[in-house]
Amino acid sequence: MYKTSEISKEFGISPKKLKSYILEKEIPCVKEQISERYFQTILPLIESTEDRIEHKLKNIKPEFQYNSKNNLIKLYRDDAISFLKKLPSNSLDVITTDPAYSGMNNKLKLGRGRIVGKYSEKGKENGKWFKEFEDSEENYTKFLNECRRVLKKSTGHIYIMFDSYSLLSLGHIVRKFLNVKNIITWDKVNIGMGHYFRRRHEYIIFATNQNNRKIRNRSFPDVWRFKRINRAKYPTQKPVELFQTMIFASAEKNFTICDPFLGSGSAAIAAINNNCNFYGCDISTQSIETSQNRISQYLSDGKDILQSKSMAVDDKVFWE
Repeated sequence: MYKTSEISKEFGISPKKLKSYILEKEIPCVKEQISERYFQTILPLIESTEDRIEHKLKNIKPEFQYNSKNNLIKLYRDDAISFLKKLPSNSLDVITTDPAYSGMNNKLKLGRGRIVGKYSEKGKENGKWFKEFEDSEENYTKFLNECRRVLKKSTGHIYIMFDSYSLLSLGHIVRKFLNVKNIITWDKVNIGMGHYFRRRHEYIIFATNQNNRKIRNRSFPDVWRFKRINRAKYPTQKPVELFQTMIFASAEKNFTICDPFLGSGSAAIAAINNNCNFYGCDISTQSIETSQNRISQYLSDGKDILQSKSMAVDDKVFWE
C-alpha cells in the first residue's frame, strides 16, 4: 500500500494535484492509502508533471547554483549521491555521466599525468589533482540505486563511463540495478599513456530502467571515434561529441537530462544542442564556475570556450 503523503514527498507531486487526480480517475483510496495495483495508474501523472524537480529542490540552498536565462540549464554544487537523493523518483529521462573514477589511478600511481598533475599532490589544496569519486562497490551500489530510483520507468536511459580497470571491478554491479543493453567503446584515436600497453580507449555502459524504449535508430555502431582533448582547460575534459551521441540517441525534445559528475559541462552543451532540459552537479567549485561560464557564453553566441573545434574524425557523425 502507498500513502498519498509519501507519494507526494517521494515523487514531488503537490498533495492538492494528487488528490484532484485521484478523484478525477476515481482511484480507490482508503484512509489515504492506495494499493500497488492502482498506484500504477498514477505513474502517468507523475511522469508528465514538469515541475516536480523544482518542487523538490525549492527548499535546497546549495553552496553554489546556476540557472540559465531560459531556465533550462541548472547547476548545483553537491556530492553526486547527495544530489541524486534530493531529486524526486521517476523524474529523469536520461543520465549521461563520467564519474571521476579512482580505481586505475589508485592501482598504478603513475606519478605524473598530462591532465591531472602529480599523483603525490592528490588532495592538496594547491595541487592540480581534483577530488575523485571513490569507486568502491559500496559507493557504486549507493550511486546506482539512486540512478534507478530517479530514472523514469517509461523512458529512463543511462550512460556511465568507465576505464578498463573500473569496468572490470565495478561494471558487473550495474546489472544488479539496471538492464544493461550495450558496452560502447570510445576510441580516442590518439594514443595515450599506459603502464604496459598504451591506452587509446575508454568504455561506456548503456542501460535502461525497466523499459525497452529504443534509441533513435539502429545505425549507431558500438565504437565511437572522437579524438581526446589535448591541453584541456579542465581536468579529464571529455569532447562534447561524446555526450552529443548519447543524448541524440536517447533523448527527445524537452527531455530532462542529468549529469551528476558535471566536470567541464560538456554534457550540458550537448543537452542544449538537443533542446533538452539539463540538471548538473559537481562537488568542485571549479567545475561549477567553469561550466557556468562555458554555458553562458554558448547560449549567448554559440561559441564553446573550452572546445573550439569538433573532435569527430569520421566523415559522417551519427546525429546528422
